[in-house]
Amino acid sequence: MRHVKLGSTGLDVSPLSLGCMTYGEPDRGNHTWTLPEEPSRELLKQALEAGVNFFDTANVYSDGSSEEILGRALRDFAAREEVVIATKVHGRMRPGPNGGGLSRKAILTEIDASLTRLGVDHVDLYQIHRLDRSVPLEETLEALHDLVRAGKVRYLGASSMHAWEFAKALYTQKANGWARFVSMQNHYNLLSREEEREMLPLCADAGVGVIPWSPLARGKLTRDWEATTERSTTDRFGSTLYRVEESDRRIVSAVGEVAAARGVSRAQVALAWVSRNPVVTAPIVGVRTSEQLVDAVASLELELTDDEVASLEAAYTPRVNEGIHL
Repeated sequence: MRHVKLGSTGLDVSPLSLGCMTYGEPDRGNHTWTLPEEPSRELLKQALEAGVNFFDTANVYSDGSSEEILGRALRDFAAREEVVIATKVHGRMRPGPNGGGLSRKAILTEIDASLTRLGVDHVDLYQIHRLDRSVPLEETLEALHDLVRAGKVRYLGASSMHAWEFAKALYTQKANGWARFVSMQNHYNLLSREEEREMLPLCADAGVGVIPWSPLARGKLTRDWEATTERSTTDRFGSTLYRVEESDRRIVSAVGEVAAARGVSRAQVALAWVSRNPVVTAPIVGVRTSEQLVDAVASLELELTDDEVASLEAAYTPRVNEGIHL
C-alpha cells in the first residue's frame, strides 16, 4: 500500500485510517454492537498486513476499552515506530466536575489516562473530539501545545466545528507560537457534503490534512435504504445525521447503480468518491468483518469517471451540518 503525507507535515500515513470505535468490550460504555478483543485483534492484524499504519480511536470509545485493545494488538503485531496512533479528548469519562471537556485540567488528565490504556509513552496524533465552547480557546490550545513540548504528543488534530472556529484556532496558535493543528477529522460523505462550502477549502489553503469520519454514512451507503443493522437501530448519535430522506434515498440508489455497473461493492464506490477529493488524506473506516476491510483497501484502486461522479452527486440537496454537534 502506498503512503501519503498527513497534510503539510512529514508524517507518512496510509490513505485509509482504521477507525477503532468498532473495537471494544460490548459491556463497557454504550455501544453494544462493538467487537470484543479476540475478533478485534484479528481485524487489526489483517489491517496491518494490508499496509494500514494509521489507527484512530478515542478515550470515550467503549469507556477506554478501545484504546486498551488497540494498544495490546499493536504491541503484539507491529513495531511502535511504524504505526501512527491517533486518539481524542473531549468526551465525558467520569461523573462530576472536570470529568470531560477541554480545560487544561481535563486535557492533562486524559492524555495520561490514554497513554496508560494504549501502553505507549506518546501518541502520534492527539485530536480534540469536538470544540469545548465553555472553555477559553487559549486555555485549550496552550494545554495542547504543552503536551507536544512534553513529548507526549507528536502532532495535534481537530474535529468537527464551524470553519470560522477552526480558522480562529489556527490563527491563535500561529500568533502565540503554539503547536498547530495539522489535521481536521470532519463529517464528509455522499450524504453529507456541507463541508465542501467552507471547511475543505480552508484546510486546502492551510495545508491541513482531512481525515473524514463516517465516509460510508454509518453504512447507509453500503446497503439498500430500508435495510438496518444492530448498530443503525441503536446508534443514538447516528440517528440524528441523515434525515433528508428523499434526496438521501436517491443518492443511495445511485451508489448501487454505479457499483452494479462496475462489478464492485457499494462501499468501494462510496469510499472512492471520498478519497478522490485532493484535500482528503485518509477516510476513517470502521470494519467488523474481513470482507469489509478487503473492500476498503480495494477502494483505493477504484477510479470513478466524471460521469459516474456526476450521477452520484446529482441528487444532493443542502442540509444542516449536523456533524459539528456531539
